[in-house]
Amino acid sequence: MSYPLAMKVANIAEFKNHLSEYLAAVADGEEVEIRKRNVPLARVVPLRAPRRNRTVLGCGAGTVVVKSDLTEPLIPQEDWEMLGDERS
Repeated sequence: MSYPLAMKVANIAEFKNHLSEYLAAVADGEEVEIRKRNVPLARVVPLRAPRRNRTVLGCGAGTVVVKSDLTEPLIPQEDWEMLGDERS
């Protein structure tokens, strides 16, 4: 990764008027500092490229063992205090 020697600097009005040019520079890897009355306010930086997902579909096949019925509750319904009077 290379770093630019001098960051682009723009006041708000200039940044607004030339937004597409500044965003093109950011897309090329440059940073842009936005200032309000020459006081630094914000910095626009390029996002890192997202990593490619290297997971192979089906790589975990056969690694899980289901030992009970997944559609049945783990505890008896009588023990569910949160159901209150709605059980009957």
